[in-house]
Amino acid sequence: MVTMDTADIETDLSLFKYDTLEQLPPEYRTLSESERRPRIEAALSELGDDVVVLGHNYQRREIVEHADFVGDSYELSKRAAEADAEYVIFGGVTFMAESADIITDDDQTVILPSMEASCPMAGMAEALQVDAAWAEITAAAPDAEIIPITYMNSYADLKAFCASQGGLVCTSSNAHRAFEWAFERGDKVLFLPDKHLGENTAHRLGMEDEVATWDPWDPAGKDPDEVVESDIICWDGYCQVHERFTTEHVEQVREDNPEASVVVHPECRREVVEAADVVGSTSTICETIETADPGETWAIGTEIHLTEHLQRWHPDVEVLPLCGDACMDCNAMRQIDPNYLTWVLEELVAGRERNVIEVAADEKELAGVALERMLEV
Repeated sequence: MVTMDTADIETDLSLFKYDTLEQLPPEYRTLSESERRPRIEAALSELGDDVVVLGHNYQRREIVEHADFVGDSYELSKRAAEADAEYVIFGGVTFMAESADIITDDDQTVILPSMEASCPMAGMAEALQVDAAWAEITAAAPDAEIIPITYMNSYADLKAFCASQGGLVCTSSNAHRAFEWAFERGDKVLFLPDKHLGENTAHRLGMEDEVATWDPWDPAGKDPDEVVESDIICWDGYCQVHERFTTEHVEQVREDNPEASVVVHPECRREVVEAADVVGSTSTICETIETADPGETWAIGTEIHLTEHLQRWHPDVEVLPLCGDACMDCNAMRQIDPNYLTWVLEELVAGRERNVIEVAADEKELAGVALERMLEV
């Protein structure tokens, strides 16, 4: 365990990914919706075309209602790149804001309202862990060409690592094509950080018997020689929201609603995906509800705020959370409190930038390569 004296804290903050963790000023903490709404609207009016606000599908209503664009992470990053706005306010989590910084112009500044909005799954594959695992895995298979693939839900340094080792990034929609791209160029795939998406993708490709799991949390419990016998090595990471869904939830919702169909995200467990009627990304889930006939019932296995948005946006369709009252919101997304949005916007009006996300130049270049390779597929 590392210990430090109080005098050393300022120096050791450089060990953290972002060393500026600004707390919401006290005068903003108790704002009610009726108080902040006109202030947000006034700030947006003052800033005009100089700012674009992005709201991820998993954000609460009080964020997405102020967003210029609502969607999934990479879609929103592309929207930011296409915008002429000097400032991009990303209502999402850290890795999303990093992706926006990677693909936007150098004269655009990306702001994350709260630096505490850090995706737990992305944090399950830290660079030091991956470097150590890579050394063990490649040593156990010295003659194999191993291609690393990272899910979009990862930090910029992991995207950069994959690019440096001949790999790429993928989304939940194109993971199967990323795997095919990798196997055209190598012998094995190391997929990070979401094991469930990796397993579901392997099944889609008919390679479900070729999957092993690398557990970075239990170094004594894995044998590298045994793991690399498989063609697909999945990192033992997961989304806490999507792993919560079980086949029992599917069975229960069908028992309670015999006419209901079930759509789930591919970050769910393999057995839940098998039990569902439709599986796909947040965009696919949205399209499923958008194209549903009036009166249809759909149970959704994803983050609860998206389920609530879809019910609000499509009142002629009955939209149910797959696990009922037990469904979770994303803890990281929750950190983007609308009072934080009020604060960063009013600070911009005053000429002050808060919570800027800026990926290091070397990481940005390599992560950009990984994203460009994804576009090739």
